[in-house]
Amino acid sequence: MTSKNLPEPVIIPRSEHPISRKDIDREALKVMYRLRDAGFTAYLVGGGVRDLLLGKTPKDFDISTNARPGQLRSLFKNSRIIGRRFRLVQVFFHGGKVIEVATFRCQGEYDINQTDQLLPSNNTFGNEAEDAFRRDLSINALFYEIENFNVIDYTGGVEDLKNRVIRIVGDPERRFTRDPVRMMRAIRHAARSDFAIEEKTWQAILNNKDKLALCPVSRLRDEHFKDLRGGASRAWARLAIESGIFSVILPCYKNFFPADRQGEERQATLLNLLGVIDRLHGQGSQLSDEILLGILLLPWAQSEFELHGLKNLKGNEAFTFSRKIRTKLDEVLDYLNIKRASKEAVTLLFLNLPQFVEHDGEKGWPNWFTKKSYYQSGLLFYQIYREASGGKPVDFIEPTPPETPPPPKIKKRAKHFSGRSPAFSSKKSGVFGLRNKK
Repeated sequence: MTSKNLPEPVIIPRSEHPISRKDIDREALKVMYRLRDAGFTAYLVGGGVRDLLLGKTPKDFDISTNARPGQLRSLFKNSRIIGRRFRLVQVFFHGGKVIEVATFRCQGEYDINQTDQLLPSNNTFGNEAEDAFRRDLSINALFYEIENFNVIDYTGGVEDLKNRVIRIVGDPERRFTRDPVRMMRAIRHAARSDFAIEEKTWQAILNNKDKLALCPVSRLRDEHFKDLRGGASRAWARLAIESGIFSVILPCYKNFFPADRQGEERQATLLNLLGVIDRLHGQGSQLSDEILLGILLLPWAQSEFELHGLKNLKGNEAFTFSRKIRTKLDEVLDYLNIKRASKEAVTLLFLNLPQFVEHDGEKGWPNWFTKKSYYQSGLLFYQIYREASGGKPVDFIEPTPPETPPPPKIKKRAKHFSGRSPAFSSKKSGVFGLRNKK
């Protein structure tokens, strides 16, 4: 399908959809109205339209327009241009709010023509129809316009929302070959919305999952943490394991979930842990990357290091065991390029988990234990583990922020004569090698 023969859109009038301007962010409306008044076309696009149609409150309100980045920058003085593969304009408002505005993009030649090339650069501008067809999912390719309050649908996204279906726009085999990260996004949206993945899209995921290894590490890592922080990590993990993507992202889990009772128990352990994470997320708790990684890797670590039978190690024995964990984490997390400090933190979580199991009781935590530097993060990690195992719910404790050091004292500069200072000193030998003036 070339850009010249794209189909006409389906127009859903205001009377047939639930979106109202009162549900749209005020600053997003300001941006769209200013673009309209300046003679440009502007639409609310993507996840914002999808969530409004589902009756949800969008996290972000993104806008697409036919105005070029330079024109946007001139129109919005409180803005900046970002992006390398494709430039976006961020418009800033009071309170730290940011509205992202993108120029319509055309379909890249690698989306139109069959090819095996991965992630080619595409910085070519297009029209609204081309912009819709270059998007990943049909439910994210919807436009809302403020002139007549219509929803514009080029890809069948409205019907997919009604049928609760996740479907890739275009040929999924070709789209996944061009950008394998789209497979992660399809699974994430299916998990978050409890939608089914359309059969052709699902088969393409099964056929192309190994291509994720070709993606830049930074993109995989960022997409992976979105999966963990989205409030549906349990449903995501189930789909990721079933599709095989889970062990591609975390190779240490390859063959970890066999089709037998042991595999079912291991999977249940992981899903229970992630279920606690989702509950905390739903309550507004923000968990650190280290806690999330530790929870995700805990079933593997329990098997790999026999944490259940581990006693309270001390001295050289504890140091040796911690280095064993750390070395193994270097290996299993190399795929995601995790920071060294994060791997050290996860090592401490695993090493000290048996201590929390041992000291948990009616008498409370020992005073010496509560003074340890790892106490708060370790306690939260243990409480998540305890709740997932059928124990008491997590009593979430916010980590204590580090004390802000006082500002450095600025020494007052000595007063000196105005104009050029003489290069002389009161000492016998002058400065700069000059003698004192007699």
